[in-house]
Amino acid sequence: MISRMYKLTMLVYHKEYEAFLEKLREIGVVHVVEKNSGSADSPELQSLLSLHGRCERVMKRLESVSRENDNVPAEPDSAERVIEKCEELFRQREQLLQEKVAVEKDVATMSVWGNFDDALVQRLSDEGYVINFFQTAAKAFDPEWESKYNAIVVNNVASKLYFVTVTHKGEDFEIEAEKVRMLPQSLSELETRLRDINTEIIVCDDRMASYAEEYLPVLRTFAKNLLGKMEFSKVKLDGEKVSGDKLVMLEGWVPEDALENAKTSLDASSVFYEVRRARRGDNAPVKLKNNAYTRMYEVLTKMYGMPSATDFDPTPIVAPFFSLFFAFCMGDAGYGLILILLGFLLRSKLGKDMRGMMNLVITLGIFTTVIGALLGTFFGMSLLDSDIPQRLKEFIVAGNVELFGSVYDKQMILALGIGVVHISIAMTVKAINSTFFYGFKESLSDWGWWLIVVGGVIVGALSFMSVIPAEVSKWAFIAVAGIGAVGVYLLNNLRRNVFANIGAGLWDTYNMASGLLGDVLSYIRLFALGLAGGMLGQTFNSLAMMVVDGTEGFAAVLGWIGFGLIIVFGHTLNIAMSCLSAFVHPLRLTFVEYFKNAGYDGKGAEYKPFKNK
Repeated sequence: MISRMYKLTMLVYHKEYEAFLEKLREIGVVHVVEKNSGSADSPELQSLLSLHGRCERVMKRLESVSRENDNVPAEPDSAERVIEKCEELFRQREQLLQEKVAVEKDVATMSVWGNFDDALVQRLSDEGYVINFFQTAAKAFDPEWESKYNAIVVNNVASKLYFVTVTHKGEDFEIEAEKVRMLPQSLSELETRLRDINTEIIVCDDRMASYAEEYLPVLRTFAKNLLGKMEFSKVKLDGEKVSGDKLVMLEGWVPEDALENAKTSLDASSVFYEVRRARRGDNAPVKLKNNAYTRMYEVLTKMYGMPSATDFDPTPIVAPFFSLFFAFCMGDAGYGLILILLGFLLRSKLGKDMRGMMNLVITLGIFTTVIGALLGTFFGMSLLDSDIPQRLKEFIVAGNVELFGSVYDKQMILALGIGVVHISIAMTVKAINSTFFYGFKESLSDWGWWLIVVGGVIVGALSFMSVIPAEVSKWAFIAVAGIGAVGVYLLNNLRRNVFANIGAGLWDTYNMASGLLGDVLSYIRLFALGLAGGMLGQTFNSLAMMVVDGTEGFAAVLGWIGFGLIIVFGHTLNIAMSCLSAFVHPLRLTFVEYFKNAGYDGKGAEYKPFKNK
């Protein structure tokens, strides 16, 4: 369900505006209408955004090396200095990394020449000799250079020769080789510097780990405070100055269950306010209000989008069908018991924020256990082949059934039947929703299609179960199809002429015929995924039995160890893959098949009250 919203318009004296916002935040139930026309020009907000961005970047870097202790007390007042210290450390480390790349490049350049004695080079220079460094392709080296220029080959790397020449000062000579300009540092000096840089980087990394342990709680608290200040700054800009800038008008929304609390608090202040019920077209925010079971599935609705002003809350229908789809895809009662056990174990260990999710896991486990038992599978074993009472086996949906002269799998027919019911409910919701929000005249086309599709399904089901005789069902089909066709082809838009309506109806017929068939067939995935998971579980059981079959003595001990490993690993892997499929595919059936046929667009805004965080 969707909570009824009330529009709240408040007038505040401009000098009391900030104090009033503080009080409004303490009340914590008003969703402020966003305007923020001057947010881009607000120095205060821009400064907070910049600081929050810096804080987030620092936290991300520290969390990557965190060895933190959550018991370290937070000190929000020192957070800005912490950010500066961390940023300075990051800059220092970045400079070291850049220098390391440069030194490594120099080491690679000098390594081909090796370590040579600078003192000897200087002595040769003092005696009037010059040493030049060259490189050339090995095949281009002329042996005459050895006698002519005292060429000495130093290294040969990848068919490239590195050599030096020793000539008298002032002696001019030309040689067909590339002259190399040597670096002022020797190879040993460069290698020493590289080791020093690596040591300094390790010191920086140790300091980062220490900062993470000491400062992450500080920064997290500071980031939360910044978010509160940013929200306050944005809300402050949402006020509209009126009466010569003496008054500030602020608009907001309050849900019905919090209205009295808001009015009591506002009455105690000096603010003037006006309350009215939300009207159609107001674009009010949406607050979902459901029971404990349905509330667990609100996260799925929010993943797609909140209901708009012309939508019903789909969660009460999403909840049971998603649970059913999940259980059908898992298809194993044993796996359901594992999910229940896992949910209870994690629920006791995780914090409050995750308890709702664990309740959902437990609920899905219960559905999986029941549906898995009805489908006749328990940890990959067929319950039909077990020793359970025959009376219980009669409830298992397994085997084949003959329909219209052909043989089909019962579970496949069940999956398609669930799809037909699901789509029929979607079309019913669409017709009711259209009537409620737009009026009966504007929804004649939706009711026409409802009669043709859903009415046809109902008549077909009654005829199949022999509730009504075949002759009656034939005329019933003609009646519902004829009445529905009037709405689809003649009355789909009362403001258009009849020929335009007929053309639009024919186009809708093409889309409906091609779409509905594909939508119904999509539900075969429920059968296919459950079958695949069951067969994979059965395969692991067979492999495990093969390990112990016919073994004796010590081999039997090893066989039973292998049996346990295969069973545990195989079924754990199968549960993980089945859970992934059982989440994704039911989500698709909900978001595509159901929402499309229900006309749900999910473009509403979520109710987010202005409150202390």
